[in-house]
Amino acid sequence: MSKPIIEVKGISKCYKLGSIGAQTMRDEVEAFFARFKKTKPPATSHSLPATSSNQPLATTRHPLPVTRHSAAGASEFWALRDVSFDVQPGEVVGIIGRNGAGKSTLLKILSRITEPTSGEIRVRGRIASLLEVGTGFHPELSGRENIFLNGAILGMTKAEIRAKFDEIVDFAGVEQFIDTPVKRYSSGMYVRLAFAVAAHLEPEILIVDEVLAVGDAEFQKKCLGKMKDVAGHGRTILFVSHNMDAVIRLCGRAILMEQGTIAKVGHTAEVVAGYHKEEKTQSAVVDLSSLPREGNLRGRVRLVSVELEGGGELGWKIPYGQPLGLVFTVEAHEPIRDFELGIGLFSSNGVEVASALSTHDRIIHLVQSGLHKIAFRYTDLRLVSRQYHFGVGIRSELSTEDYIPEAFSLDVVPTAESASNKADTFGGFVVPRIEACKI
Repeated sequence: MSKPIIEVKGISKCYKLGSIGAQTMRDEVEAFFARFKKTKPPATSHSLPATSSNQPLATTRHPLPVTRHSAAGASEFWALRDVSFDVQPGEVVGIIGRNGAGKSTLLKILSRITEPTSGEIRVRGRIASLLEVGTGFHPELSGRENIFLNGAILGMTKAEIRAKFDEIVDFAGVEQFIDTPVKRYSSGMYVRLAFAVAAHLEPEILIVDEVLAVGDAEFQKKCLGKMKDVAGHGRTILFVSHNMDAVIRLCGRAILMEQGTIAKVGHTAEVVAGYHKEEKTQSAVVDLSSLPREGNLRGRVRLVSVELEGGGELGWKIPYGQPLGLVFTVEAHEPIRDFELGIGLFSSNGVEVASALSTHDRIIHLVQSGLHKIAFRYTDLRLVSRQYHFGVGIRSELSTEDYIPEAFSLDVVPTAESASNKADTFGGFVVPRIEACKI
């Protein structure tokens, strides 16, 4: 079996809040001698060099809370604590977690942008990092010059860069501005060129943080396709994103981080499901009365609220394959003829997946004044695991009475079933029940 391309052993990172450097001359002296004693200094932990391969790994764990006050009155914040994992060559690994969980700090250490307080990292290959817009770009240089600069940093020859140059420019779509200083680029142009350089200059390891959120939907789709192509050629990708749909579709394995530590490692669908379970539970009832409306509305009847039937510990999240029940409360200010409530189900990028009307089975000829409840039940809604939102409207015999384009959201959570039948790895939104046999 080949050696891991990335080995992370006992990595910790401590920042000192409120100051830079040591507080006193004594702290500086203690920090200086601590380097020779192979121990952590009391106040300048962020300035220690990375532990070399012949030094012992740190094994001390720091209990919660992660922020600790020192005697000098400053605070220490442990962004990472004793993080260990391996990545095999050709793997695509997703790193997920809430904001502040330590994901970006870990990637910065792997990219050698910052040094760990303790621990050991072994990387066997060239790394290309895209951690924020314009990483590694010089703002005064043109796009053309930055391509050659980044290629040189990766250890490529001019001939190798020239061979990829046209492909990079075409992918980024900045041919018209390739000789313009990148400081004049928009954020979208910046990130398109930065991603194109990182993905096309053939590093053994590609590290991508949440920067793809800067691009539009078409560019994000293009980037995901390119990363799949990169992975298909045996290169390794570490991918950080809050877009669980992208993580599930791209990554074979995932790491869930919480408060600077690894909470779970495993199959992507299972780790994402664990992440959703740990999120704060939302109320099963959403107040619709104050949400923004859209269109030329009569307003004689209005949406008041919606409730998730059987909304339990997951809040507005349902496991893959589970039936979905919604109960709407509406208020009519006068009798309404030919009442009709309609709902549309949309993907996160605005594609309408399904629609439904309260008049599907029978027409409601008249609704009297007052409060009323209308229930919708999807008995076999096998949605691919990702986030969706609902638009809701009410019509009468005259015109549209009320319409909320983004009324509420729903997360479909991966399950063992969706993982076993690969429902989360293909395109589309719905997994129909079919029978297939050899004939």
